[in-house]
Amino acid sequence: MTTDLAAFDLFDPAVLDDPYPLYRALRAQAPVYRVPGTGFFLVSSWAAVTEATARTADFSSHLTGVLVAQPGAAPSTFDLDVTGQAVHVLATADGATHAAHRGTVGPALVKRVRTLGPVVTALTEQLWAAELDGDRIDWATGMADRLPLALIAALVGLPSTDVPQLLTWAYDATEMLGGMVAEGRMATLVTSAAELAHYAHLALRSAKETAGERDSPGTLLDVLVAAVAEGRIDEQQAVLILVQLIGAGGESTAGLIASAARLLATDHDLQARLRDHPDLIPAFLDEALRLESPFRGHHRHVVADTHLGGVELPAGSHLLLWGAANRDPAVYPDADAVDLARPRGRAHAAFGAGAHFCIGSALARLEATAALTLLLDRTSHFTLRIDEPPRWVPSLLVRRHASLPLRVEPR
Repeated sequence: MTTDLAAFDLFDPAVLDDPYPLYRALRAQAPVYRVPGTGFFLVSSWAAVTEATARTADFSSHLTGVLVAQPGAAPSTFDLDVTGQAVHVLATADGATHAAHRGTVGPALVKRVRTLGPVVTALTEQLWAAELDGDRIDWATGMADRLPLALIAALVGLPSTDVPQLLTWAYDATEMLGGMVAEGRMATLVTSAAELAHYAHLALRSAKETAGERDSPGTLLDVLVAAVAEGRIDEQQAVLILVQLIGAGGESTAGLIASAARLLATDHDLQARLRDHPDLIPAFLDEALRLESPFRGHHRHVVADTHLGGVELPAGSHLLLWGAANRDPAVYPDADAVDLARPRGRAHAAFGAGAHFCIGSALARLEATAALTLLLDRTSHFTLRIDEPPRWVPSLLVRRHASLPLRVEPR
């Protein structure tokens, strides 16, 4: 593949499926690279990404626009904050607002995660039994997609029967932000976002009305209701936090569970090693996160004219902080290889950095560990299916499988 940056088409399906030649070219030639004709910059080196995430006064987490493909034309910006009055919560909030939201949700999430081990194990076993068809299982749609949303529903306090609809809404949200929206589909995605917000509003109202009737409150809905009653957040913020938990809560985990399985399906020696030494699974998951970061990048909004990596950035422009940093050879020797002995003090930036380090990282690790442990325990061997190649979701935002059919040899 060419290393001429001008020749790369960011939206080319081949580039989306295998972005790593582009990442290498960006790191080598332009670690802060402006997408021609747009106000978006790709930030690809470890040094530039870590600097940008540390400079929160210059680079806001507010999600104000996304880069979208235009059939037969140059990419353009889809403005998410036309009026300048958007309300930003949790992952897209800054400073004291972000700290308040994290302080509201974080402790409750940590407390609940500590009790979820048996629940996660039971769910993985149920999904395996339901989705295994002879020697075939679609690990993406059967396990990776469904397990995280089922856990999010349990944590939030939503009916398990709503999980299929929640999954549709969640993936519609990331499709809208991923830049690859098919012609005529944007209206459907906007409607889906409105339906999710309405659902969240009704769920919050129901939790408020029944707050005194439950013997053992403690779901995240209960936490949000209490925070509104105490005046720490308002009702609109609570609804949007709930929308964000549903919309993005499963993405990192779904991406990790499927990508980890694909890495093992294509490396039989590594697969056998983890079967023999399950204590290495945590180190392997760190490498899977680093090599196939579930979010290709996180948006940042440039607050005022500034610079990064020697490149001038005008106010109002946008940064995409790409997963390319996780394969930067300046930080990770033999960066494209799985190395279970790699020092874990600086494992990766797949879960973000600094104040915005992913609030659900512990839950993601718990679920991925349970899913991979089950896959290894229940099989003597598994591979990709030759007759059904895996497919990635076409997106600038997420790195997730649309399908991952595996051929398994059950024990």
